[in-house]
Amino acid sequence: MRRLILAAALMLPTAAFAAGSTDSSPPKPTETTKVCKDGKIWDKKTKSCVNAQESRLDDDTRYAAVRELAYAGKYADALNVLAAMSDQSESRVLTYYGFTHRKAGRTDLGMKYYRAALKTDPDNLLARSYMGQGLVAAGDIEGARVQLAEIEARGGKWDWPGTSLRLAIQSGKTYSY
Repeated sequence: MRRLILAAALMLPTAAFAAGSTDSSPPKPTETTKVCKDGKIWDKKTKSCVNAQESRLDDDTRYAAVRELAYAGKYADALNVLAAMSDQSESRVLTYYGFTHRKAGRTDLGMKYYRAALKTDPDNLLARSYMGQGLVAAGDIEGARVQLAEIEARGGKWDWPGTSLRLAIQSGKTYSY
């Protein structure tokens, strides 16, 4: 019964904060992944694909593109967009560097970025969840439980980061968003 409740919780949309922070929905494909090539992202104002370095783009637009590209498995393109972020030491930027490197098979480098994100912001529940999911994938269930305990202690027990990590620990299946 408890597993059914957790599964149902994953189906319910949560409040959308900064793209990917606690959103339980996978990103919907946009022109960024449907039309743009070579790490370019869709600019709604010009209705065209532009270089991620374009100064008129804000970091929230870039961040949404990173999330979408990473989910689509376009890791090199996601890294290109991440490199355009104005603050490379920001916790959410470090989190997605970690996620992208981990999903591209560079687990050790991904974990290094997660640790940097958590050093910058120990309350970054998404970084803890992704780190824990990486630990699950590597077979380190105890390490994943440590991250889950930290998430719960910081008030994220039933939010997307806590729920997805809890399910990953129980099932061995990790999430890409």
